[in-house]
Amino acid sequence: MTVPCVRVEREVGEETRQALAERDIIDGAHEIVHEDGFLYIPVTDPGAVPDEYEVVDREAPARETQTMPAELVEFDVSYERIGDVVIVDEDDPERARDLADAIVASALPVKTVLDRASKIKGQQRVRDWEVLVGEETEAVHREYGCEFALDLAAVYFSPRLATERHRVIEQVEAGEQVLDMFAGVGPFVIPAAERGATAVGVDVNETAIQYLRENAERNGVADCVTAIHGDVRDVAADYADWADRLVMNLPHSADEFLDTAVALAGEECTLHYYDIQHEDDRFGPGERAIREAARDYEVTVQNRRVVRSYAPHEENVVLDVGLSRN
Repeated sequence: MTVPCVRVEREVGEETRQALAERDIIDGAHEIVHEDGFLYIPVTDPGAVPDEYEVVDREAPARETQTMPAELVEFDVSYERIGDVVIVDEDDPERARDLADAIVASALPVKTVLDRASKIKGQQRVRDWEVLVGEETEAVHREYGCEFALDLAAVYFSPRLATERHRVIEQVEAGEQVLDMFAGVGPFVIPAAERGATAVGVDVNETAIQYLRENAERNGVADCVTAIHGDVRDVAADYADWADRLVMNLPHSADEFLDTAVALAGEECTLHYYDIQHEDDRFGPGERAIREAARDYEVTVQNRRVVRSYAPHEENVVLDVGLSRN
């Protein structure tokens, strides 16, 4: 199969390999190929490759020595990686222990294995964890060329939404004013600033805001980012009529903040509204709520999209909505 590879001359191959390794984007599941004086180094995230390198798609053989967790247990496995922290979701303690042992014994780079011990809860949007391996719950997650430091025990973060975040960020244009009403550690804010936007992130979780500031520094966009700790309803007056683009990724209760979103919206504004609804009417409740709140605007639904399945017969969806003041 073809995989994304960095193509470099053999003479600078080791230097390049080290640079990619520092970014933790070398694809260890495939071999590095040498051909016609060039090295082809497989990478996991082509978007994170520095601009000075050429990325191509080509055949690369699988590493025969690569041992993955699924090979070491006798049941189907599921896990997520955030940096060198691996997350599992097992109700059976024995299976959780076996899977954690398999993860440690595999080729995955891992310092901590966590098992989900509760659903996301409270205003801070955090969950309880059972630590199966290691001690640290802090990680550095890499996504489409950005780095996000975070503490899973103290903030909300989902790597499963990377593709959706990237979809939104690709719409951002230089010079835009972007406000994320529930910003977390900055997975919308930071890349928006990288694209040339002036970006504001607000969150009630003070630890998340501390990480957002750190991540703005880490990614070199601190001059373009404002991070605000607080309820967005309490700070909306400072940004009234300001936003060209609003992100509302609080799917269980975003409708409660639509009046605030309308107050923040400028003359022309794009709203990314996330919701969780029954599959029989995925988009209707959100669209009706937006139209009710934005009576002073012409409302145009630009896109309706299912992000992922959330629960049996329930789906996490997004509405991209254009607002134009009447």
